[in-house]
Amino acid sequence: MRAGYGSRVLVVLSVTCCLLPVRLQSAANRDAIRAALRNQEFEKALELLSPALGDSPQDAQLWTMQGLAYAGEKREKEALASFRHALQLVPDYLPALQGAAQIEYDAGSPNAIPLIQHVLRLHPGDVTGHGMLAVLQYQQGNCTAAVRHFEKAGALFDSRPSGLHAYSICLVKLKEFDRAAIVFQRTVAMNPADHRERQVLAAIQLMGNKSGDALTTLQPLLQVDNPEPETLELASRAYEHIGETVQAVGLLRQAILLEPQNVNLYLDFANLSYSHGSFQVGVDVISDGLGLQPKAAPLYFARGVLYVQLAQYDKAEADFQEAYSLDPNQSLSSAAQGLAAAQENDFERALEKVRASLARKPDDAFMLYLQADILAAKDTEPNTPGFELALRSARKAVSLQPTLAPARGVLAKLYLESGQYQEAADECRKALATNPKDQAAVYHLIRALRKTGQNAEIPDLLKKLALLRHETAREESDRYRYKLVEEDTPH
Repeated sequence: MRAGYGSRVLVVLSVTCCLLPVRLQSAANRDAIRAALRNQEFEKALELLSPALGDSPQDAQLWTMQGLAYAGEKREKEALASFRHALQLVPDYLPALQGAAQIEYDAGSPNAIPLIQHVLRLHPGDVTGHGMLAVLQYQQGNCTAAVRHFEKAGALFDSRPSGLHAYSICLVKLKEFDRAAIVFQRTVAMNPADHRERQVLAAIQLMGNKSGDALTTLQPLLQVDNPEPETLELASRAYEHIGETVQAVGLLRQAILLEPQNVNLYLDFANLSYSHGSFQVGVDVISDGLGLQPKAAPLYFARGVLYVQLAQYDKAEADFQEAYSLDPNQSLSSAAQGLAAAQENDFERALEKVRASLARKPDDAFMLYLQADILAAKDTEPNTPGFELALRSARKAVSLQPTLAPARGVLAKLYLESGQYQEAADECRKALATNPKDQAAVYHLIRALRKTGQNAEIPDLLKKLALLRHETAREESDRYRYKLVEEDTPH
């Protein structure tokens, strides 16, 4: 999307209408430059500008004209330099501000932001400037500022779906779901037959708990011969919200039949089963999913939660263990996962970054814990150099910062792997005292107690883990809908 100031020809015309009254040695020469720019004869304009600038090197108008000529020839670097030079001479010269802002904006550069802000200080009602600034602030992730400028842009984006998408996603991020839905309805109105637009609008309406509105939005997609699984999943959630569980279950089963590899559909079914006490039905459906995808850790977690509700604790524990073994990230803290993600999921590079930080500050408890966490995921064999370094790092981290619960969780895991089960249980309890919702600590405590034969507490701990996992599954389901909205918006 380009919410720019229009073509550069229009910018040229605006410049020639707003020229500062500067004395020229030859008015005819300046008129010739204007005519060349107006006729898009940019090479001729540059030829005329060279001697003119030699005679008047402090003339901001001439420098701006040169910038426009370079821009017309797609020589953006030279154009930007000319506009910048003009602004050094006359900081509030509007044509130079507009020309520089357009080039930076076209390049998607945040350097356009202060230029457009300067334009708006001179002309606060410039809706195009507000539109450009809205898009740039959105691209920078500053949705609070972006929304403010989208509002001031008025109807500028009414024919630009990508701009309305950006506006909507910012409102969603700010949890202003009703406003987001109103904005996105404008994109649906532009193309009512676009199934994707309707799905996104329905997802936003569901986030705002407007299930009836979501069903109205989805009706044209539900009435076709073969509704898409995504449509069925959204409609299922909407029916469940209004208490039509039979409809919700039917649609979700239909979606699963159409797309049996979609893990999220099974998780939605597990949530439905959990909410309505149909635990065995949920187990059966999740088991079908595991038959197709035996390596899907989320499905083992979901089935484990349902087994707990059926008091089949051994099966639940086995499913949780399988889930943790299949998904190494479950054993990592969110901080370690985030660091690795920043390094493109390369844990070796993440570890190098941590080590570099520790070289500068060896007693940084947080970095010590991150080192232990990553090493524990990479090397779980006791008595290896990596394992021993992880153990030392975790011990030092908790000694430096006793309330650092994630470090105690890592230490508990390492104690488990080295057969120090009572020490592992003690660390888990200390971690849970700080963070009662630490799922990894609950799971490791279950394992430690099982190893020491202290089984009486395990059923209650499994119930606690199941509840925490169920809450996580619901959050992930909500994020799935948010992802549908966000992926539909160009960056």
